[in-house]
Amino acid sequence: MFHISTEEQIKANDTTDIYFERTLQILQSKGINAKVKMEIFLKKFPNNYEWGIFAGLDEVLELFKGSDVNIYSIKEGTVFYSGEPVMIIEGVYTDFAPKETAMLGFICQASGIATKAARVKQIVPDKTVLHFGARRMHPAITPMIERSAYIGGLDGVATKAGAKAAGISPSGTIPHALILMLGDTVKALESYDEIIDETVPRIALIDTFNDEKFEAVQVAEALNKKLFGVRLDTPSSRRGSLKAIVEEVRWELDTRNFNHVKIVVSGGLDEEDIQELKEVVDSFGVGTSISSGNTIDFSADIVEIDGNNIAKRGKMSGAKKTWVCNNCSNRIVTLDNEYEIICEKCGMSMNNILKKVMEKGVLTEEYPTPAEIRNFVLEQLNIK
Repeated sequence: MFHISTEEQIKANDTTDIYFERTLQILQSKGINAKVKMEIFLKKFPNNYEWGIFAGLDEVLELFKGSDVNIYSIKEGTVFYSGEPVMIIEGVYTDFAPKETAMLGFICQASGIATKAARVKQIVPDKTVLHFGARRMHPAITPMIERSAYIGGLDGVATKAGAKAAGISPSGTIPHALILMLGDTVKALESYDEIIDETVPRIALIDTFNDEKFEAVQVAEALNKKLFGVRLDTPSSRRGSLKAIVEEVRWELDTRNFNHVKIVVSGGLDEEDIQELKEVVDSFGVGTSISSGNTIDFSADIVEIDGNNIAKRGKMSGAKKTWVCNNCSNRIVTLDNEYEIICEKCGMSMNNILKKVMEKGVLTEEYPTPAEIRNFVLEQLNIK
């Protein structure tokens, strides 16, 4: 059997921490039905990040669908900072307490992946970046991983399930296995060209048997104008300077008038590698560094009970709002009894970015598509 939770188990609270169920049992036996406001926010980012991309809200809303709660949240895809509330859940605590574990799990992991994807895309805003990290993570969460990578700004994903969740078509090239099975790189590429739909770009993997620059020339001569690109997945044990290898490949292709052939690089890439290679590479396939992006450790804390501001030690009591100035981008956090805030820096009216997204278990408006969320992310990062 696969070790996965079904949707039914998640909604039935089978994946909750047991202490929530015991808390619920005690409160119900004591007849305590207080109405609370619970605030979700982040104290500190991992790896000294300064900002993050909020993701996973769609699954939270699915979790609470039909529940007697109101939810206020920033939009999925919003750039957020530590100390800012990203969501507020309002309702009788015993109605939603056991859902906290799943709710945090949805947004903590999805936001971590989307944030890492956005950081990568920001390095190469004018390059194509594909997600190749599904094979490093449990397949049960592939759709969530690839959707989060896509809305974080990546241009494509590799699996059918992930592409469906993102609302796009899957992208990919040729594995080493095909070349090994056919015994020759050119033969593998010609077979690919013969059999695979012509709308799929012809990208040759050029590091299976021979030196990358010689295989690049061979596949370019075989397919000529039909060859879209070559991919280097050179293992670290043979790299030396990967940038120097790429520069050699580019030189040999250009001197033979194969200037149209793009260079794609994959294989264990992270932000530092992409920064080094961005001037000589046309497209990147990024895997584990995104699919295992550091979790964003949101916490969920009660900040109001029956209209009274109260919170645990170390947490500011009272539900809050996050305000952003559309003119100068100044940001502040206030109690939610503030109705209008004027920016102290520029004198313009500020915008509360925490909006009601669910009322008594029903969405307040149609949810945006993954493409719309991705465009929103890119707009905030000033990526055209």
